[in-house]
Amino acid sequence: MSSLFGTLQTVRLAGMTIGVPKEIKAQENRVALLPSAAYQLLRHGHKVIVERGAGTGSGYPDANYEQAGATLVAEHSAVFAEADLIVKVKEPLPAEYPLLRPGQLLFTYLHLAANRELTDALLKSGATCIAYETIEVNRRLPLLEPMSEIAGRMSVLVGGYFLAKHCGGNGVLLGGVPGVLPGKVVVLGGGAAGVNAARMAQGLGADVTILEVDVERMRFLDITLHTAHTLYSNEAHLMELLPTVDLLIGAVLVPGAKAPKLIRREMLRQMRPGSVLVDIAIDQGGCAETSRPTTHHDPVFTEEGVLHYCVANMPAAYARTATQALTNVTYRYIEQLADLGLADACVRQPALLGGINVQAGKLTCRAVAEAHELPFAPAAV
Repeated sequence: MSSLFGTLQTVRLAGMTIGVPKEIKAQENRVALLPSAAYQLLRHGHKVIVERGAGTGSGYPDANYEQAGATLVAEHSAVFAEADLIVKVKEPLPAEYPLLRPGQLLFTYLHLAANRELTDALLKSGATCIAYETIEVNRRLPLLEPMSEIAGRMSVLVGGYFLAKHCGGNGVLLGGVPGVLPGKVVVLGGGAAGVNAARMAQGLGADVTILEVDVERMRFLDITLHTAHTLYSNEAHLMELLPTVDLLIGAVLVPGAKAPKLIRREMLRQMRPGSVLVDIAIDQGGCAETSRPTTHHDPVFTEEGVLHYCVANMPAAYARTATQALTNVTYRYIEQLADLGLADACVRQPALLGGINVQAGKLTCRAVAEAHELPFAPAAV
């Protein structure tokens, strides 16, 4: 079969069936597998089933998957019914809970610590559920980092937009103009999301302060972000900053666990009316007491005079970039799971073991078990 992918010469052996369903979360336009990645899996002797329309929102029409050799199906449930390995972007929604089955592998973002209903449903399903966000390599989260980078950069774009007076903001332009001081941006957390937020805000000419608890990380930030300030993160320092901040960005992360509530309601009352909070940590429950998940179609609400932007799937706004960045880091894990099976893939890539959150009705991520006060059992492969 000739196509933009060349000639598919590999004879399909008794490989694994990988399923790529269309995401059904509101305004979620990303897809978990690029056509080029599907082609590579087919060359390895596997079967790839893709739901029609799965890649459309990211700019990958069905024809691209057909040219790659994937099998397209019209029914969402058919992908789950046929696949040994389900590859997604976002967590299953209630309509998808009954579609999972014992022995099936699910590979996606889960964020279980903030979602007891989903945790219970996955335990009941009997499936083995591997979370992108808890795979850790050398103290890094390589499958979460690209989305954190996008969310961090995006947080300054949306924060600056909602500071506009017609959006309910206080009317401050982050970069200022000659003769007028720039807006003040405070970033909570100096990880992947925080450093990208700071770089974007710095690039706009804003006055940027990053709060962080890791001294070595602060040294790194001080060296790389020449005009941004670093400040040790504690409540007293945050309270000093709040009365003058225009844009507050919550970028804290505890891998696999709920985000700590660093911003209480009474603290927001110290902020000026029309200032903006972007809570990047909302998919882990949010770092502000007043935060609750919103959507791209209805992204903001106001509490204590402060606009809250709490979209739980921020990178979906830039679906093509996000899809490419995600597949860049997930593909080799997908390939290993398909080629070797779970047990051997974990031997080849031990970090996969840390990604297993649920296995055969047992909760295998300690941080999630502690968040929900449920029994913990180590993953067994």
